Amino acid sequence: MQNEFSFDISKKLIDGDAQLEAEYGESVPVILINNEPHDFFRVDPERFRAAISKL
Repeated sequence: MQNEFSFDISKKLIDGDAQLEAEYGESVPVILINNEPHDFFRVDPERFRAAISKL
């Protein structure tokens, strides 16, 4: 979808970061859009496309 929309992907490990571990714990991987949780565990392509198209 990066060819369709312009967005950046960054990966961040929560291991060793007490704040992130407390916030996301068992929910990783977490997909954030504009620093807000969007999906957990896996990306739903249609839901992701709809959210990105609104930016």
